Amino acid sequence: MKRLFGTDGIRGIVNDELTVDLAMRLGNSVARLYNGKYKTLLIAMDTRSSGQMFEAAITTGAISAGMNVIQCGVIPTPSLAFLTKQKNAVGVMISASHNPSIYNGLKVMAQGYKIPDEEEVEIENLILKDHMEYSPYGEIGTVEKDSVKELYYDYVINTFKGIKNSFRFAVDTGNGAAGAVAGRIFKELELDCDIYFNSPDGFNINDRCGSTAPETISKIVREKRYDFGVLFDGDADRCLFVDKNGTLVDGDKLMAINAVKMKQQTRLTGETVVSTVMSNLGFEEYLRGRGIKLYRTQVGDKYVLEKMLEISSNIGGEQSGHIIMLDRSTTGDGLITALETIDTMEFFSKTIDQLVGEIPEYPQVLKNVAVKDKKKIMTDERMTAALKKYETNREIRLLVRPSGTEHKIRVMTEGKDEKLVSETAQEFVELIDIIDKE
Repeated sequence: MKRLFGTDGIRGIVNDELTVDLAMRLGNSVARLYNGKYKTLLIAMDTRSSGQMFEAAITTGAISAGMNVIQCGVIPTPSLAFLTKQKNAVGVMISASHNPSIYNGLKVMAQGYKIPDEEEVEIENLILKDHMEYSPYGEIGTVEKDSVKELYYDYVINTFKGIKNSFRFAVDTGNGAAGAVAGRIFKELELDCDIYFNSPDGFNINDRCGSTAPETISKIVREKRYDFGVLFDGDADRCLFVDKNGTLVDGDKLMAINAVKMKQQTRLTGETVVSTVMSNLGFEEYLRGRGIKLYRTQVGDKYVLEKMLEISSNIGGEQSGHIIMLDRSTTGDGLITALETIDTMEFFSKTIDQLVGEIPEYPQVLKNVAVKDKKKIMTDERMTAALKKYETNREIRLLVRPSGTEHKIRVMTEGKDEKLVSETAQEFVELIDIIDKE
């Protein structure tokens, strides 16, 4: 059982749950586990004020154990994933994704993919030992700063070279890592867009902007009459859209319209899509009507990817906008999702609102309840009894789960009866509050 890694790396409040000592031990442990298999550790980060502190700590731990380090600076998580594949290297991304700047996180990946659970457990065991281990003096690793991100620029630009441009749109980088690459890529592809919220100061990442605050860019899109808006999270592995009316277009709908295009282009392997148990039933119905089968997994992009590889599907993801297109990237890539979606609009000669207007949507309520002890909530007898009551209820789909990255319990209800959906969600929110306060 994992003790440090959650569903998306090690994450916590800076200098409280996530410390310099932990980061240095991670660097040391990664080097000890992978020395001999990989010669180099690539380190990248988003725009948080704590990023350089953790970069220095991870570097120190890794070189002390004999591994060479290349510091990539501020780039998106998918950029680092791409570079680890190109360089046959292991990588650590310093980012807490959509969380505010008080949080940071450490994600380990190798050869383009997040490492499997078993390897995370091995790293944890090394981290939690009493002492770090060091290489002999003559075998200490080296450190360099490298512009390897040029490889990522070239790949994305060449992949989408010649993309048509009939639209004018707004881009919200959330004062995060997307700002380091999006402007240049969109400009070189001659796309007509304006970039917003690209002035990071170390503390304003995801602050009333980006994918966690779509109302901000929605207002700009409506007032300035853009055709649509594109939103990224802090490390740019997620992408969402808003249409010309400012209405949010989530990951389900982006996967749906892109999958239909891919099928017509004969790119859709196995005529399948993979998503999680959180995806809307209307999304599944839309795909079924177009001859595309949906497979569901537990929440977490690594589980989506595992299923994609198992059934040879090349598109999958989550409502949050974390979408993996395996014939383009080994991980969720917000820039690639955005460009694919723009291409899909051009392919069908339709705007984003016209395309997603064809997708039915069942009433769905999502609630995130902050708690002190997630385990206490989920193991309480009252919670167990309440969940059992709904196991055989076919009128509503219910999911209650602890967040893998935050001190929250997530509640999702869905069904045809909007009143029942709302009341059921509120029932569980109130129960969670009662248990948490005891």
